Amino acid sequence: MNYGKSIRLFLIEGIADGRWMCELSNWTGKAYKIPRNCVKESSDREELKNTGIYFLFGKSDESDTYRVYIGEAENIYERLLTHLKEKDFWHECVVFISKDNNLNKAHVKYLENRMYTIAKEAGRYQLENSNIPTQSSLSEADQAEMEEFIYNAKLLLSAVGHKVLEATATPSTNSNSEVFVFEGKDFRARGTTTADGFVVFKESLVSKKTNSSLTTSLLNMRNKLMSENIIDSSYSFTKDYIFSSPSTAASIISGNSTNGKTAWRNLQGMTLRDYEN
Repeated sequence: MNYGKSIRLFLIEGIADGRWMCELSNWTGKAYKIPRNCVKESSDREELKNTGIYFLFGKSDESDTYRVYIGEAENIYERLLTHLKEKDFWHECVVFISKDNNLNKAHVKYLENRMYTIAKEAGRYQLENSNIPTQSSLSEADQAEMEEFIYNAKLLLSAVGHKVLEATATPSTNSNSEVFVFEGKDFRARGTTTADGFVVFKESLVSKKTNSSLTTSLLNMRNKLMSENIIDSSYSFTKDYIFSSPSTAASIISGNSTNGKTAWRNLQGMTLRDYEN
C-alpha cells in the first residue's frame, strides 16, 4: 500500500526559474534544484559544501535525447564549479545532501553506483558517465538506510521533473496495467497507457514497410529508433519504449498514419477509445 507524502518546495529567489530547495516529510535528506547559471551564487548555501550525490541534466540538440551525469563529492559546491568548466551538455543540476550531514564517502559511493544502475535499467536518459561507478562496501544496516535514501530521492526527482530513476510501466511492474494489442499482417505489438504517454513493450514487432501516409517527422522518428537499435534488424523493439501518444506508437509500428485510439485493443477486444470512455 502507498501512503501520502508531503513535499515542501521553497523557491529561494522567489521565481520558478531560480533555485529550488525540496524537502520530504519525515526524511533527513534534502534536495536542491539549481540552474547552471545559478551555480556560482550557490556559495551562499553552506550545506552545499557537504558530502552528497548530484545529477547533471541536459538534452542533446542532435537527437532530442535527455542526458544525465550522476556523481558524488565530499564538497558538492566545489565539484559543481569544476563541472561548469569541464562539461557543457547540462543546463541544471539536482543535488542531494543530508540535513544532519551524516553522509560519508562510502555512503555516496554506494548511492552513485546504485543510482547509475537504476538509471541505466530505466533507459529514459542517455548516461554521460564514462565509467561505471564502483560500489562501496556497507553494512547491512547502512545499505538499508541508503536504499531508503534512493527511494525518497527518486520521489523528489520525479516531483521536480526528472523521471531518470523511474522504470517504464509494464505488466510486471504495475499489476493494474491494462494491456493493449495492435496487430496486422506483418506486425504485432503490445503496450499500455501511463502517466508519461503510451508504452510499447519490448519484443513488439514492427512492419517492415512504410507508405506515403506516414509523415516525414514520423518516418524520421522510425529511422532514428532503428539507427539507435531500439528497433533492431528483426524489426523488434529491444526494450520498452514510451511514445507521446498511442497514435504515434501505432503509426511507427504499422508504417501508416494510424489512429491509435481505435487501433489498440485490450485482450477483450475493446478499443482504447471505448476503454477510456
